[in-house]
Amino acid sequence: MGLRGRLGNAAGAFVSNARNPELRRAQLSFLGAWTAEWAFTVGLGIVAYRDGGATAVGLVGLLRMVPSALLAPLLSPLADKGRREHVLVVVSVLRAVATGAAALVVGVGGPSPIVYALAVLSTIAATLYRPAHSALLPSLCHSGYELASANVVRGLLDAAATLVGPLLAALLLGLSDVTVVFAVAAGASLWAAVLLLRLDYDAPPRPPAAQQANLVRSAAEGIRVVSSNRHLALIMGLAAAQSFTRGALTVLTVVVSIELLATGESGVGVLTAAIGAGAVVGALGASLLISTRRLGAWFALGVALWGAPVTLIGVVPHQVTALLMLAGVGVGNSLIDLAGFTLLARLAADEVLGRVFGVLESLVALSIGVGALAASLVVEEAGVRPALIGIGLLCPLLAVVSWRRLRRMDQAIGVRDDDIALLHTVPMLSVLPLPAIEQLARGLEPVDVPAGTFVFRQGDVGNHYFVIESGKAEVLGDDRLVTTLGAGQGFGEVALLRRVHRSASVRATTDLRLRALPSDRFLPVVLGYAPSEREAGVAVDTMLNRFRPLEEPDPPRQ
Repeated sequence: MGLRGRLGNAAGAFVSNARNPELRRAQLSFLGAWTAEWAFTVGLGIVAYRDGGATAVGLVGLLRMVPSALLAPLLSPLADKGRREHVLVVVSVLRAVATGAAALVVGVGGPSPIVYALAVLSTIAATLYRPAHSALLPSLCHSGYELASANVVRGLLDAAATLVGPLLAALLLGLSDVTVVFAVAAGASLWAAVLLLRLDYDAPPRPPAAQQANLVRSAAEGIRVVSSNRHLALIMGLAAAQSFTRGALTVLTVVVSIELLATGESGVGVLTAAIGAGAVVGALGASLLISTRRLGAWFALGVALWGAPVTLIGVVPHQVTALLMLAGVGVGNSLIDLAGFTLLARLAADEVLGRVFGVLESLVALSIGVGALAASLVVEEAGVRPALIGIGLLCPLLAVVSWRRLRRMDQAIGVRDDDIALLHTVPMLSVLPLPAIEQLARGLEPVDVPAGTFVFRQGDVGNHYFVIESGKAEVLGDDRLVTTLGAGQGFGEVALLRRVHRSASVRATTDLRLRALPSDRFLPVVLGYAPSEREAGVAVDTMLNRFRPLEEPDPPRQ
């Protein structure tokens, strides 16, 4: 694809998100939530540094993340039960309350441990926000391209939040104090909740919210899914390494600004904002990669960029270098947002997607906490520059080791994209959201039928739905030609949807390459969504209007 085509795809990504009111609300909610998170993180780092220097910043970072790491898998099953946007609303309100209370405590000069406790509560809620939001996005999309577009846009908004949140904190710290930073963060969280109150989309059928006794079993299922899928496990492992570096940077940016570069407390916000600036540029660049089938390769590059620039800051410790290198980290973050979240959503089934993202969030939270503590210990023992060099080498080395496996993952998803493209040619299937049509693609079975051979005969029991990949076929009713079928057309739905014997015969007029779906995979998906059920009814009525059998066959015995 040429540059013009890539630019067109990039523009289409942003236009499709802007025109889809449900995606638009979901994305703006994410912007509010993550602007609040980054502003709060900068303010909390200042409070901790005033209390005890770099060690206190690291300990507070670990304190925030350990409870979240433990609770994220237990709470994430809630995102797989009922409506996911309801979870997001509750989480955003809880974050607003906790952050607002922290502003009040700081404002009246209350004890710092209360602020840290409220930060833990806010972070626990935050760790549930991203899994639920990540699991929601596929249900608002209809194709892998659209999901990649949504993740690119969310990556851009994440980058904007990484830029705006710290800069806003830096501005407010220059004009006022931490109290105002926390208050503004609380308002942004509340705005994130309000945006989701009117979200309206065709959600798949899900059971009601899990009872407390079932949460542990549901969480264990998410862990089992990840551990049994080597592709998911690889993405999770690399995400943990990237998060370790991210946690280390929450300490290193404070220490580098105050001790190494002597730019003061407001310089912490400026350094953190450099990551956001790079992420904005990276997100715009990532929009050119939406149609690529090399997401695994770009994910590897994103992971590498989370570490290599950190090492270079340790080698060349100057302010301009630090700003440019941290911008490079932001570019890597945008690549991870595009590739990592898209890959996870494509690799896991919708019914466990919230739990899979919950496992990710748990690993991320724990890795951030461990990274923050490790960085503070290394700084205390070896100094700032050795800490930057050593910690920065981790991600590039792991990216190199994982390169081949990520490329094989790309090839497997490319094959499934071809299957999804074939299913999209069928009207009753083209209206399905991505998780549903991906579920169908996983169940496709190849069938080859030589020319002149019957796929099935009138009166046979129906147990499969078929889509023609290549070749031609004719539909015969009572030995009369009803219609002809070609590539991209489906047949066999009448018997499955009406629960009757085959109402006509289908015979290959050329060598026929089919993709077959068993009825137990076809029916739950097609009948589980109102739009596809309506289209299926139209397809059945159209076929029966073309041909009415002379005698209605008896329904199959159950």
